[in-house]
Amino acid sequence: MPNSPSDRSATPRRVTVQRKGPLLVEGPVEVELEDGSVVTSDRFRVALCTCRRSRRYPWCDTSHRDRA
Repeated sequence: MPNSPSDRSATPRRVTVQRKGPLLVEGPVEVELEDGSVVTSDRFRVALCTCRRSRRYPWCDTSHRDRA
């Protein structure tokens, strides 16, 4: 069975929480959205949007930043 706990690396994934910013997750990652669809990234680190203003949601495109 793929993705069972015994198949996973012994090293945990690191998630970095930033105030007023995205969640940074060491990749590769697979994200299940509310509608049940799944998006993946094989990058070594991804930024997950927490404000939902990203045009590329769930990936952050820095739309959360205040514009002057």
